[in-house]
Amino acid sequence: MMKFYILTLFPEIFDYMTKQSIIGRAQAGGYISVEALNIRDYTKDKHRHVDDYPYGGGAGMVMQAEPICEAYDALCERVGKRLRLIYMSPQGKVFNQKTAKELALSEEIVLLCGHYEGIDERAIEITQAESISVGDYVLTGGELPALTVIDCVSRMVPGVLSSSSSTDFETFEKDLLEYPQYTRPEVYRGLHVPEVLLSGHHKNISEWRTRESIKRTLKYRPDLLK
Repeated sequence: MMKFYILTLFPEIFDYMTKQSIIGRAQAGGYISVEALNIRDYTKDKHRHVDDYPYGGGAGMVMQAEPICEAYDALCERVGKRLRLIYMSPQGKVFNQKTAKELALSEEIVLLCGHYEGIDERAIEITQAESISVGDYVLTGGELPALTVIDCVSRMVPGVLSSSSSTDFETFEKDLLEYPQYTRPEVYRGLHVPEVLLSGHHKNISEWRTRESIKRTLKYRPDLLK
C-alpha cells in the first residue's frame, strides 16, 4: 500500500475528493491510503493562528514555520521514520509523468500545502522539503496541486487501475500525446469512426495509433519531440 499524508489548512477538501471514483476505489481496495492532517492542530497560538506578516514588509501573510515543523515531526514520530516531504510550490521542479512514476515507487510521501504568500523559508530548510510545481501559474493554495499529484501517482500504483496496460499508451508515454479515442455509435452527426479501428486488424490499428500520436504531438506539443 502506498500512503499519502497531506499537511494542510483545509483537510476537508481531501476528505471528499479522495473518496470518489478510481482514487476512492483504490483506498477501499487497500492499494493506497490518504490522510490529511490539519496544520492548525499543531500551533501553540491560543487563537490557532498559523500565519503572520512578512519580515521586510510586503503584501499578504506568510505561514509560520513552527506549526508546519511540529506537524511534520509528529507525523514522522508516529510513523517511526523520517518521511519524504514535498512542498507544493510554483517555484518547484515541474511535475510530469516521469516524476509521477518515480514517486509511485515510494511507500509513503508527505505533501505540504502552502497558502497565503507562501511559507516561512525555515520550514523548508528544517524539514528538508523538496518542491514540486504543477505548472507555471499561481493558485491560492497547494491543495489542488496536491490532489493532482495524488491522482497521477496513484494511477501508477499496481492494482489501482483495472488493467496494467492502461498506462502504457497514455499521453506523455514515450514522449508522445495519446492517439484519438472513439466509442459507439460509429456515426455521430455525420462524423465516422476511422475504418481502421473497425477492421479488427491489430497491426494496422497499432500503426494508425502511432501515426496519429506523432501527428497530434507535432500539432499540439512539438516541444516533446525535441
